[in-house]
Parts: sequence; C-alpha cells; structure tokens
Amino acid sequence: MSISEGTSLPAASVVPADSAAPVSFTGPVRALLDGKNFAAVATLGPGGAPQNSVVWIKREGDTVVFSSTDGRQKVRNLRRDTRVSLSVFDLANPYDSVEIRGVAEILPDPDKRLPHELSHKYLGIDPPAERGDEVRVIIRVVPQKIVGFSA
Repeated sequence: MSISEGTSLPAASVVPADSAAPVSFTGPVRALLDGKNFAAVATLGPGGAPQNSVVWIKREGDTVVFSSTDGRQKVRNLRRDTRVSLSVFDLANPYDSVEIRGVAEILPDPDKRLPHELSHKYLGIDPPAERGDEVRVIIRVVPQKIVGFSA
C-alpha cells in the first residue's frame, strides 16, 4: 500500500503542508486506519514531557477516534492541552506508516459504544464487562497534518 494518493513514497511525504485547518485522508491512509493496525498516541504531560500509549482506533470520516477511561493520564493531558499525535503502521508491512498530528476533542460515551465497536474490529468479540461506575470517553482526533512513510 502507498500512503500518498496513487504514488509510492520513497521517503517522508507531508500531505498537505502544516496548517491549523483540518485535512482529509487519502484513500491509502483510510485503508491503513481501517485495518487492524494499532496506534501510538502521544500527548504532552503537565511538565511538557511526552506521554505515549498504544490504542485501538477507528476512522470516522476524516477523524480518528479511540476510547479511554476518564481518569487516564492521556485524557488528563488532553483536557489541559488538546495537541495530539498518532502513529500507525501497517502490521503486514511496517514500512508503511502514517503520523497524524492534530487536536483532540473529548466526548462522553455513556453507553460505552466505542469499546464494543473496537473489540469487534480487532478481536471479533464483545469486550469484557467493566465496572458500572467506569466512565468512558471518546477521544476524536481532528487531523491538521498528515505525514506518510513508505519504503
């Protein structure tokens, strides 16, 4: 798979130039995000140090969503600073990857819909039961810069 639209990338490629406006995914990026590929999510901690977590993801239009519990460090970081970066590589060909930089929106998930959908995407089964008082949120990443790599 090629990350840029219709061409193979010999090195890093930026699609499009850095801007504050949301950007759209190309077909190959959509395919990478729609696959059973994991994402590394980077946020900024209170002192400015990076914090990284591996998560399951789902593409919704030209955004990426993942689930978390409300008290997790990444959620606390994003409440303070909405800047976020996702790195996703193709499990079948790790030389195909994409970095998505953008801003995060934190949305309620009272019915815990997203963990159910993600468990079915990645495992094909329902997720394990959670405590009833566990508060789930959806993190929606609105991309502002997309950098694709392909060997």
